[in-house]
Amino acid sequence: MIAPGTEHYRGSVLANTSLGVGERMIMTVTGPLDGATVGSVLPHEHVLVDFVGAEQAGPDRYDAEIAFKTILPHLERAKKLGLALMAECTPAYLGRDPKLLRRLSEATGIGILTNTGYYGARDGVFLPAHAYRESAERLADRWMEEWNNGIDGTGIKPGFIKIAVNGARPLSEMDRKLVSAAAITHRETGLSIVSHTKDGPVFEEIEILKGEGVDPSALIWAHAHDERDGRRHVAAAELGAWVAFDAVGTALSQHLELLKYMKARGLLDRVLVSHDAGWFEPGNPGREFRGYEDVFTRLIPALKEHFFTQEEIDTLTVRNPAAALAVRGR
Repeated sequence: MIAPGTEHYRGSVLANTSLGVGERMIMTVTGPLDGATVGSVLPHEHVLVDFVGAEQAGPDRYDAEIAFKTILPHLERAKKLGLALMAECTPAYLGRDPKLLRRLSEATGIGILTNTGYYGARDGVFLPAHAYRESAERLADRWMEEWNNGIDGTGIKPGFIKIAVNGARPLSEMDRKLVSAAAITHRETGLSIVSHTKDGPVFEEIEILKGEGVDPSALIWAHAHDERDGRRHVAAAELGAWVAFDAVGTALSQHLELLKYMKARGLLDRVLVSHDAGWFEPGNPGREFRGYEDVFTRLIPALKEHFFTQEEIDTLTVRNPAAALAVRGR
């Protein structure tokens, strides 16, 4: 494992920036930012998702100009409310478009992160064929290549690793492979791991990470609000994992209760909040686009009404996501 405080990561861009490993560098589609100064962060959102399947998804499925004009006003409204940084969690073979993200970032001034990794949930319909025949090490090589040299010739580097596993317990062989590949990639790059797990086998994922020499604090448990047993949230947070309640726009009251529960146990410093919102969907032009505003217009006022301090709100919306998305070995 590459530890914080070393001079650089193998293949890292850190040597080309003024930010050191001991600082909270965040890699956006326009380059590295100092995570200590970014402001409010939404750590799990989407701008474009294509559910056609791995073999057909691609930029030829939509008009990039129409997508840009559809998405832009939603980001602009969130920017006026205070949004500074957003992690866009659409992975490869499901509609990831780094060039579109870079254009949106430059137009709005919002820092946007894209990702590397594969989405194994929904029984693998969004996995490329090579994922089934290649080893975890080979998949990690593919993902590290994107970190080292940029995605698909764009020069745009991923800011985190996005994987998705099925909800069944225990993990399938494919799911275990994806988690192992993510652990290997983190070990060599310092990129955090966002795992779509929902109410699934998060502790098995943690054990795989630990077996690869990666601390649980490298893991963001995405959609943890689907887990109804709060004791599992507490246990994961106490192990160091980030617990993400990321459906604010559709489950506000539930999220408020979860946040109160974690606050009462002294674990707000391991919690993330977001919307899992958007998105432009190729082939479905009539789909309603859910914006990125509810954290600012509904959740934060509700937290204040329930006696959360500004310090606690800043912990949830500024400090925690910046720390969770920082590029550093755990």
